[in-house]
Amino acid sequence: MIIKMKDPINSSHVHAVLAAISTQKMDAQTVSLPFGDFIIGSAHFECDSRVIKKLPGVEWLIDAPKGPVLAALERNPDGSTVPLGMIDVGGETLAIIAGPCSVEDKRQLMTAARFVAAYGATALRGGAFKPRSSPYSFQGLGLEGLALLQEAGRGTHLPVVTEAMEPKDVETILPYVDCLQVGARSMQNFPLLRAVGQAGKPVLLKRGPASSLSELVLAAEYILLQGNSNVILCERGIRTFENSTRNTLDLNAVPVLKSITHLPVIVDPSHGTGRRDAVIPMARAAVAAGADGLIVEVHPNPDMALSDGDQSLTPAQFRQLVNEVKLVAEAVGRKIDMPSSTPLGVPTAGSQRRTFGWGRVG
Repeated sequence: MIIKMKDPINSSHVHAVLAAISTQKMDAQTVSLPFGDFIIGSAHFECDSRVIKKLPGVEWLIDAPKGPVLAALERNPDGSTVPLGMIDVGGETLAIIAGPCSVEDKRQLMTAARFVAAYGATALRGGAFKPRSSPYSFQGLGLEGLALLQEAGRGTHLPVVTEAMEPKDVETILPYVDCLQVGARSMQNFPLLRAVGQAGKPVLLKRGPASSLSELVLAAEYILLQGNSNVILCERGIRTFENSTRNTLDLNAVPVLKSITHLPVIVDPSHGTGRRDAVIPMARAAVAAGADGLIVEVHPNPDMALSDGDQSLTPAQFRQLVNEVKLVAEAVGRKIDMPSSTPLGVPTAGSQRRTFGWGRVG
């Protein structure tokens, strides 16, 4: 049961509703979101909602929701935005989240961070705990990786995004990052969704490779039910019969999600294609389709990457991506904020290429 309370909220009305719910043998919690105040009731037995519906202060009541309620477009028809660093994801400025698939060592991460910051990223991504298909693949640096991400974020003034794999990891990760990512394999890990919802920081929720869009939005509903409205949805490709790409990037998802939810939507053309040569074209297409941002993998030398090298851009390719996407963004009424200065150690356009121990990166 979901009960929407009238604005402005009246505490005596809330107490009356909670008292009525307790007599109906229900557990209840209050949730305050930017678009309203709600009371969520979990019934263990059949209850008579007619009693509650007539109480003062109740605007509407849905007895047994069959789909998303808090994430539904009707809750905020103008669309929601999620603060992340200097921008609001879902606003006029596109989010460009970039960095390596996994944190390998300090030199690799700092080099990647300096370049993506110089070329237009609005947030730094990097994996400290890596969910890998093979148990023999690189699993990440763990706490050491988190500390390096925090250092890189502070050094470049970029907010940090990293993935949490288990509910118990969330409390450990929180002090180091600005946004928690729920990976595609974890989209329906419901205890994890509740944990990130309670963490109080923005959440980037990736679509599962075999999940429908309605399942993605329902996964977001778990997070909103914890009182966290700062959820960013991410299309990152789905599994189909096609084997020329890692996944099939479903750009239909962007306009469809925009028609059913108020949450911002970004696209991951790196995982969506698995091919470096396809990332930039699909990034352009994603922005043209109405995406609120991109998340891409960038490595100083992709051929030496410990994970996802085939789909990682070089710094020069990332600069090309930002420049090309900027033109598309302007054509569809969006913008990209380009940095006003170049950090020390990063070559400007036309300057000599230099190396940082990872081969040529300019």
